[in-house]
Amino acid sequence: MTKGIFITATGTDVGKTYISGLLVKKMRSLGMDCGYYKPVLSGLNEHDGELIPGDVDFVLKTAKINADPFDFVTYAYKPAVSPHLAARTAEQPVTIEKIKADFTKIRHAFDYMVVEGAGGIVCPFKLEHDEKILLPDVIKALGMDILIVAPADLGTINSTFLTAEYAKSRGITCRGIILNNFDENNLMHADNRRSIEDLTGIKVVATVSACADDFEIEKGELLSLFKEI
Repeated sequence: MTKGIFITATGTDVGKTYISGLLVKKMRSLGMDCGYYKPVLSGLNEHDGELIPGDVDFVLKTAKINADPFDFVTYAYKPAVSPHLAARTAEQPVTIEKIKADFTKIRHAFDYMVVEGAGGIVCPFKLEHDEKILLPDVIKALGMDILIVAPADLGTINSTFLTAEYAKSRGITCRGIILNNFDENNLMHADNRRSIEDLTGIKVVATVSACADDFEIEKGELLSLFKEI
C-alpha cells in the first residue's frame, strides 16, 4: 500500500514547492520510490512560448523525475490568483471526485507520495452559494496527514500555531513542522523553533537554510512522516 504526506503551509510563498522538491529528492536519494502530486495550481509559467505548471515542473526536476508536469496536477489555471477565483474565471470548477480519481491513478505508480496543497490551510478551491471546497476538504478526502511548512522569521509563532490549531479543529493530524529559511546562528530563529514546539506540541522535524539543496533528518524519522493511504 502506498504511503503519503500532504504538504501545507502557514501561507502563500512560504516555500511549499521548494520543500516538496527537496523532500521527494531526499526520499528518492534514499532509494524510496517517491512520487508527487498537486491537486490544484494557479499561476502557469510561460517558457519558450508554452505554458507550464511551474510548481510541478520544479519538483519533478529537483527530484529528477523525467515526466510531463501536466500528468501530476489535476487543475492548472493560468492566472496567479486564489484557486477558487481562477477556477471561476476559467469556468472549470474543482471537484473532489476528479482529484480523488487522478490521485488514485498516480499513487498506484509509487510506494510513497508527497502531495502539495495551495496557499495556506484555509485556501479555497471553490466558493459558491451551493458548495464550498477548502483545502482541508481535499486533505480529508485523500485520507492524508499533513506536514506544515513555516517561515523561520518574525511572526511565525502566531501563523504556525493558528495553522496547526485549525487543522486540528478539522480533524487533521499534523505529523511535523519544517522551518524554511532557517539560520542556526539567528537567536530569534532558534527561539521560534522552541516556542512553536512548546505551543503546538508538534515537533519541528527539520530546518532548511536559505537556498539549500538538502536538509538533515534521520531516515527513520523521515519515513515515519508518511501514512498509509
